[in-house]
Amino acid sequence: MPWSRIFSGIVAIVVALSATVLGGWYFTIVFAMIIFLGQKEFFNLVRAKGIAPTVKTTMLVSQILLAICTLDGNLADAVMPIAGTFICFYLLFQPKIATIADISASILGLFYTGYLPSYWVRLRAFNTTASNLPLGGYWPPSWSDLFAHKHSVSLPDGLTATMLTFLCIWAADIGAYTFGKFFGKTPLSDISPKKTVEGAVFGVAASVLVAFAVAYYFNWPKYPITGLTLGLLIGVAGLLGDLTESMLKRDAGVKDSGQLIPGHGGILDRTDSYIFTAPLVYYFVSLILPLLI
Repeated sequence: MPWSRIFSGIVAIVVALSATVLGGWYFTIVFAMIIFLGQKEFFNLVRAKGIAPTVKTTMLVSQILLAICTLDGNLADAVMPIAGTFICFYLLFQPKIATIADISASILGLFYTGYLPSYWVRLRAFNTTASNLPLGGYWPPSWSDLFAHKHSVSLPDGLTATMLTFLCIWAADIGAYTFGKFFGKTPLSDISPKKTVEGAVFGVAASVLVAFAVAYYFNWPKYPITGLTLGLLIGVAGLLGDLTESMLKRDAGVKDSGQLIPGHGGILDRTDSYIFTAPLVYYFVSLILPLLI
């Protein structure tokens, strides 16, 4: 593995962990930059097909959505239909008559690279009131709060849920890559020829094992069921996110969505597994877990 890939991966993990622990506007700002760059790559893929979406308007609305999620997550769901309506109106008054593809690509860009990723901000803010830094930030009084079991119950719920999701995604990616490389024989899909059934199964299994261990550690209600279910959801959603982005690249006729990250490609290439996972985890911890207490 090239050193540039290893180094950029380490930097990305450090930034992600630091922003996750801090939460508040710190987390939002980091995600705003990721979404901005990811949307640019998405619209470049769309333009490669000769489609003319409304790029600036969609990207602006996505940033507003992140700010609203930080201020009040309950208002965020109202942004999607209002923004979609506004985008359609905007396209009506362009010099060039918009096509169905232009409108569809604009709405998909808002949904796929704006609305769905915004759930990460909601997830980190979920049931979280602890703030000991400006801008709604949080920093553990001591590192034992993060690693010692006796202090773990005092951590913000949003922090633990977000960290659990990250760990499951990383476990699934590493498990699928490692097991698939050495033992993979059965192709998973023509969309992504390098992926194998064996790698996909082991990746999902790794996600399940991590979720089970974390659920046990934090003593979640009915942790064998909740841990296994959440791990399965994250593993499968991450895999589908990866295949979805591969499908977009295949249709656009490119190998990578961009070249921003040395050795990794573009932002979408590294975050495709995260797009569908946050909404599932958010509703799992906000709707399902309370019913089991």
